[in-house]
Amino acid sequence: MTDPIRLSKRLVELVGCSRREAELFIEGGWVTVDGEVIEEPQFKVDNQKIELDPEAKATAPESVTILLHQPANLDAESALQLITPGTLSEEHRYGKRPLKGHFMRLSPISTLQANASGLMVFSQDWKILRKLTDDRSKIEQEYVVEIEGTMAAHGLNRLNHGLTYKGKELPAVKASWQNENRLRFAMKNPQPGVIAQLCESVGLKVVSLRRIRIGGVSMGKLPEGQWRYLSGKEKF
Repeated sequence: MTDPIRLSKRLVELVGCSRREAELFIEGGWVTVDGEVIEEPQFKVDNQKIELDPEAKATAPESVTILLHQPANLDAESALQLITPGTLSEEHRYGKRPLKGHFMRLSPISTLQANASGLMVFSQDWKILRKLTDDRSKIEQEYVVEIEGTMAAHGLNRLNHGLTYKGKELPAVKASWQNENRLRFAMKNPQPGVIAQLCESVGLKVVSLRRIRIGGVSMGKLPEGQWRYLSGKEKF
């Protein structure tokens, strides 16, 4: 029986690659030990069967951005705990393979206001983090707002043109009916509480608030509590 050695060292012996290449193969999820993917180069092995995927690429895992359908009444830290391989949306399990590294160093951006649910963004990509931080005043967000009450006369027109409520100027928004109980609001960088104030100004009360889009990225049919990767074609 041989003494256990690092998986990266055994892989170097098996395939004749460099130590750095071996580490990249392993961290990229391309190496199995007795059929199980192992992503830690320091993992100790002895006589197990080590295999390298024929499609393996010795490149550093790319930075990822994750879109979560966050339930209401969760802060960003609690929402982050929901992001695991098991909560990846069934519909989005093709394409990118979840790696352990994808769940590390994720930063929340454009956090949801209290009581709101819907699209929440976590990213490792500094370019995404910078854009959503620096351009937040320019990027439109869209919400579905469940309401109760009866809208005041010309209420939709007033919402779309801006109004004053209780001595405070409220911004103009793109407001439209989704159905008899739900409004859609599109606006840039909504401040906490402003949607509730807009609804109150036309005689309505907010029952629930769900963000469905940030810029050009829509949540789509993502079940609550599940997530997907931002695709290369999507732009905020």
